[in-house]
Amino acid sequence: MTAVAQVNRGAVMAPTVEDSQQFLTFMLGGEVFAIGILAIKEIIEYSGLTTVPLMPECVRGVINLRGAVVPVMDLAARFGRPATQIGKRTAIVIVEIDADGEQQVVGVMVDAVNAVIDIAPADIEKAPQFGARIRSEFISGMGKVNGKFVILLNTDQVLSVSELEAMAGVSNLAGAET
Repeated sequence: MTAVAQVNRGAVMAPTVEDSQQFLTFMLGGEVFAIGILAIKEIIEYSGLTTVPLMPECVRGVINLRGAVVPVMDLAARFGRPATQIGKRTAIVIVEIDADGEQQVVGVMVDAVNAVIDIAPADIEKAPQFGARIRSEFISGMGKVNGKFVILLNTDQVLSVSELEAMAGVSNLAGAET
């Protein structure tokens, strides 16, 4: 699947007639979400994680990705929902984010990967200020695809390393007090 992501990443750079953007769509708790394909390094099959003590609930563990330790976040838990149940189609999307000016690689656990789709800028609406069941700063926009909306995630916000570190610090303090 890595080759698919890399081929599509290259295709995004070439201008198209509509200047559309490409997004990887995936399922999470019965809803369709999308991440811009330029942020995605690869997609791997879920195959167990090494848990790390004192991490926030949404960080399920780490994986060894060709010798690099990569944290894996459960998006469902990050959005305040029950943790993802591991199934046959569970996947980890490897995403590169900007963390305080540095590139950071993070794995995102999803129920199932759907497809890479093109969305024209005219078909992207601003993020709603209310009504979505996730924090508005996590949403970069709402893409209209076949008469339905797809939630376009702001990966730098959703996967914010500094916010996760703060969450880990709070959970460490709570654990020390008991």
